[in-house]
Amino acid sequence: MRALLGGLIAACLAGGAAAQSLEVRHPDIATSPLPRRVEVGGTTYVDQGLAAAGSLPAGTVDFLGDTLGSFSSLAIEPGSWKREGDTYTGVLWTLPDRGRNDPEHNVFFDYAGRVNRMRFTMAVAPEQSVGKVTLTPDGGIELKDFAGKPFTGAEPGAGTLTQRGIVLPSPASGIGAGKISLDAESLQFIPGGGFYIGDEYAANVYRFDAKGKLIDVLVPPKAVRPAGKDGKPDFTSLKPPITGRRNNQGVEGMALSPDGTRLFVMLQSALLQDSFGADASGRASTRVLVYDVSRNKAPAKPVGHYVVQLPVYDDRGAGGAPNRTAAQSEIRMLDNHRFIMLSRDGNGWGAEGGKPIVFKSVLVVDTDGATNLAGTRYETGVAPVIGKDGALRPDIHAAAWKPLVNMLDPGDLARAGLSLEPGRGGFAQLSEKWEAMDLLPVLDPAHPDDWYLLVGNDNDFIAKHCVMEGQACDSPIDNDNRILVYRLTLPGMRSTTAPHH
Repeated sequence: MRALLGGLIAACLAGGAAAQSLEVRHPDIATSPLPRRVEVGGTTYVDQGLAAAGSLPAGTVDFLGDTLGSFSSLAIEPGSWKREGDTYTGVLWTLPDRGRNDPEHNVFFDYAGRVNRMRFTMAVAPEQSVGKVTLTPDGGIELKDFAGKPFTGAEPGAGTLTQRGIVLPSPASGIGAGKISLDAESLQFIPGGGFYIGDEYAANVYRFDAKGKLIDVLVPPKAVRPAGKDGKPDFTSLKPPITGRRNNQGVEGMALSPDGTRLFVMLQSALLQDSFGADASGRASTRVLVYDVSRNKAPAKPVGHYVVQLPVYDDRGAGGAPNRTAAQSEIRMLDNHRFIMLSRDGNGWGAEGGKPIVFKSVLVVDTDGATNLAGTRYETGVAPVIGKDGALRPDIHAAAWKPLVNMLDPGDLARAGLSLEPGRGGFAQLSEKWEAMDLLPVLDPAHPDDWYLLVGNDNDFIAKHCVMEGQACDSPIDNDNRILVYRLTLPGMRSTTAPHH
């Protein structure tokens, strides 16, 4: 790794008070030995490395007869996480996105929104070995709107429908007409029952009951809602709106605080008004909204609203100026102001172009000390948080972050049969899109601060034998559904999974 990159990472690790940004010009390969430590706000967090791994074949079929859509998000059902000796079990719920849809070629299916249920078993191996995760599909739930109709993954275009006074994306004709378009990207269970799902099309958060029926919607503030020139909703995924969430860059991360009182909702990358320059490196200043859900599970306004500056990278890893943003793909809370965030490039197995994997890391983000934009013109209007030079406005301080888990550790990945390059050592290449996380207690009395971090990929339904609505949707390769499990030390974390020995 070049000295420049090493220096930037060192500065990131050594800092603490200021918000961090990182330019990655060469592949960010882990070189320091495990365990790796980072201090944030006086707390030392530790990455102990991979503890287990598992996969399902790309051609696996789900409970509705379609090819399984892998993991845009995942969560262990509260109360189901148990340990018996060296074996852990739980009920795993996984969230696919909008089906095998291809906006670039205007190919969309009427893919019904759903959550998939699986039996999760993890057999922990002796130290220095990687345990085995076994995933067994076990049904699921088809999501229904206020009127009891299924959702669709189809592109809404300029179409809308209104339910309970809320304007929602919906194809005006053709595939999916009359249904709410849903591109699901984030899943969070709610204490007491039901769950939230975050969406890309409208940047809404939908609240469902335990049976999958829509019961409420958190509509984002004006700054986030996608709008066209006339200020009207512009929900299409085929082109950017004028202001609000960038197309295909909606509510990618969402998580409840451990005490269940705060819901954090995070955009995948910068809003349109916060973007700078001609290339995709100017999308780094993204937003995270914080809702008080202690009494009302679907409040109208956030109580917190912060900027997080994402890493930027050269997508060829060749030392050039950054031309891409390492968009965030999921978050999970550590307390009421700190969370982990999965930030990644778009390279790896399943991506086109054969570019090297450059950056895939889990970062610890702290909103303490960041400027709260709730209720300001940056939220109630569309004022940009950046100036004409692309830098944050001087009156806005972004949330600080530091890297915790570097997924680009060749030795650690090799123990799980994975490589950073296709075919290296006979191993499968690390896939492109890692988009799902959950945190689960290790349940070890000798190490009460140890947690397992589940990280899942999104394979975009890429399979040699793919089926959707009874039609073939085959791809030239298989991109298997995978879960990696890291063991972390996270002092101060409190379990919300009601675990049992």
